[in-house]
Formats: sequence, structure tokens, C-alpha cells
Amino acid sequence: MTEDDFLDAPGGIRVCFRADGDPRGVPLLLIAGLGLDLTSWPGPMLDGLTARGFRVIRFDNRDAGRSTRVAAAPPGMLRQLFARPPRGAYTLEDMAGDALAVLDHLGVQRAHVTGMSMGGMIAQALAVGHPDRVAALTSIFSTTGERRVGQPARSTMARMARGPSRTREQWVARHLAMLDHIGSRHYPYDEAAERSWAALAWDRGNGPARHAGVARQIGAIQASGDRTAALRAITAPTVVVHGDEDRMVHPSGGRATAAAIPGARHVEIEGMRHHLSPGVLDRLVDLIAQPR
Repeated sequence: MTEDDFLDAPGGIRVCFRADGDPRGVPLLLIAGLGLDLTSWPGPMLDGLTARGFRVIRFDNRDAGRSTRVAAAPPGMLRQLFARPPRGAYTLEDMAGDALAVLDHLGVQRAHVTGMSMGGMIAQALAVGHPDRVAALTSIFSTTGERRVGQPARSTMARMARGPSRTREQWVARHLAMLDHIGSRHYPYDEAAERSWAALAWDRGNGPARHAGVARQIGAIQASGDRTAALRAITAPTVVVHGDEDRMVHPSGGRATAAAIPGARHVEIEGMRHHLSPGVLDRLVDLIAQPR
């Protein structure tokens, strides 16, 4: 796999990215979810995609990994709970602009775009705002922004409301505990791999600073509101993938996304929850790579 590289996007955002596979391959942009960085895409999934002929491009969203930490106070827990982002909060559309800057930097005119969770929302925003740049769209366990669908379970919200981790050890333990909750019994996670990833993510995300970044990203989701009407303008061939037992983004979010995008194919995977578990990776690669 390649090493980290950097580019300067509009608005003073410095974006960390990597590109793997044959440079002449079909460009595929992967957009990570809330608080996740470019290393959150599992290696076997990347290998499967490059083997299918894709040039796989991934990056750290702003406020994650090694990309810019925005100099703004994060919304407090009450603002997050009542969906009242601070004035001047950045939006999913701003984050889609960062994704577009990655494509511009690499000279990519059109790409297949895949996003998971919040990354699916950013991918949707990119397909709405820049239809000429998106050849195909895959939205994985994401939603429309409409508050009556796709909401986390109360038990998940309670876990998310905990104070910030202060040490790498505490963060790793909390990551594994969250996977015990939002991961799937049908598709179990690899504990050793997840422990290793969480330690790396803590270091790449500047440790204790990651909590504020996650809060600002939640503010971006809330500032962007309901995208249902906008999604009807998407012209890219679209696959919407969701697990039928998702506790982080209720399956109603995937159903609503597929219903809003003209011609979208909706795939609900039995037993899958909110994690790219080893047992679902081959299926996801197939769905991303299928002819559109």
C-alpha cells in the first residue's frame, strides 16, 4: 500500500490521501465515515478492488486522521442532541469539496464513488453537486438526513455520549466495546486487527483531539439537513447497501436513500450491522464493482 500524501484544498484545508492500484485503472474514490480515517478501509477490501482493475483513492476527511483540524469550537452535547449546529459550522457539501479537490489534484475527471455512513452522505452530496464527476455511486449504511429515518438506537446514542478518551488504551478499549454493540454476530470482527487499527487511528488522529473533530463532523451532518429532495437529482447509477440489523444508522435510512435516488438498487444484507466485517467484504467488493 502507498504512503500518505498531501494536497491543499480550497478554504485552507490540507487533505491527506493515498492512491493504490494501477494508475491507469478505473478511478474509485472511497470516503470514510464519522471520525474514521483512510486506514478504516480494510486491506482485503482494497486488495479486492485493485484486483478488479480499480485505482483506489482514499483520504482523511477534515477533522480526521492527518487532514486539517478545523479551528472552531465543537458543538456541545446538547447542541448535538437537539441538532443545533453552531453558526458557521462546515457542511457535508464543504466536505464533498475536499473530496473533489482530491480528484482534481490527481487529474481524475470522473470516478466511481463509494462512501460509508457519513462518507455515504458526503458521496451523495458530491453526486448531487457535481454529477459530471461521479460515474457511479455506492452508499453503504448511510441515510438521507431526514430525521425520521436512519437514526441511531438509543443504546448507541448513550455510548456515543460518553466523554472523550484520554489515552490510547482507553480509546482502543472503547472502540472494541462499540464494535461489540454495533458489530454483527453473523459477521464477527477480527479483534487483533481492530485493536491494531484503533491504536494506529489514535496516533494518526492526534489522540485526544479526535473527540472534538468528531463533534464538528456531527455538526456538519446536522447543518446539512434533509437531502431527500436533492437526492432526486442524482443521475449516477447507484447501489444503496445496508444491514438489516444496523444499530448506528437504522435500516430505514438505507431504504429512504434508495427510494429518493432515481433507479437506485437497494441491497439489504441479512445479519450485517454497522461495520466492514471480514465476512461481508467480498460481497461489498462485488457490489461496488458490478457493471452499472
